[in-house]
Amino acid sequence: MNRLQQTIAAISLRDLRPRRARSSGALADRLRRSLLLVPLLFACAACAQAQTQPAPSPTPQAPQAAPTPTLERQFFKNILHDQRAIWTAPFHRHERDARWLVPLGLTAGVFFATDRRTAGALDDDDRTRLQISKRLSYLGSVYGTGGVALGFYLVGRARHDERARETGLLAGEALIDSGIVSGLLKVSTARRRPRFHPDTGEFFEGGDSFPSGHSIAAWSVATVVANEYHDRRLVQVGAYSLAAAVSVSRYTGHNHFLSDVLVGSALG
Repeated sequence: MNRLQQTIAAISLRDLRPRRARSSGALADRLRRSLLLVPLLFACAACAQAQTQPAPSPTPQAPQAAPTPTLERQFFKNILHDQRAIWTAPFHRHERDARWLVPLGLTAGVFFATDRRTAGALDDDDRTRLQISKRLSYLGSVYGTGGVALGFYLVGRARHDERARETGLLAGEALIDSGIVSGLLKVSTARRRPRFHPDTGEFFEGGDSFPSGHSIAAWSVATVVANEYHDRRLVQVGAYSLAAAVSVSRYTGHNHFLSDVLVGSALG
């Protein structure tokens, strides 16, 4: 009887070793691919810092006559200037940039390696969470962010409010800039979305998951608003809170992996 038990145990161990090897190999492969994507993240994050950030507008003391529409005339020229700065930014880094690039890159690497697990942890049957996430996502859509930019501009023009007008124009520029960057990255990385393939998350498979377009749009507008209204703490908190809510909703709504959301938010 003892000899029979030993034989069975030996056979079980022989069967178990290949499975363990395959599992370890798969994990190592995911980690290796994640590390290969970290340089791309560094380049993307560097691009994010290249968008033109004008000095905050001073708080207006009294209504003034409608200003000459200089920003309107320079709108598309500024976008071309921004795009050149964005795509050449990785070649103009400084040592101080490592203070935020390194933590961001390491965090993204962890997210890339664990995307399958975190995406699979969400319950697709939780209709309440999915509905709330869908509604919050609207704030980061083209209509939501574009409406905010247009609203600031029209109110600024109607009330001769220089700061509101400038906020609307700069938010519009930021949306176009971020949209170009996001669109090109989506096409070049071709990552599948988790709601279709939660067990893969592979790149170059014909998807459009990376990075999150809603996140980059929401944070682009929020950054402009917070910069222009630097003296309004509630406005800053509100802008960043809404952008954060949009980003989280793209994950909880099963539209993006966590790494998609992180990179999209950083780019914005």
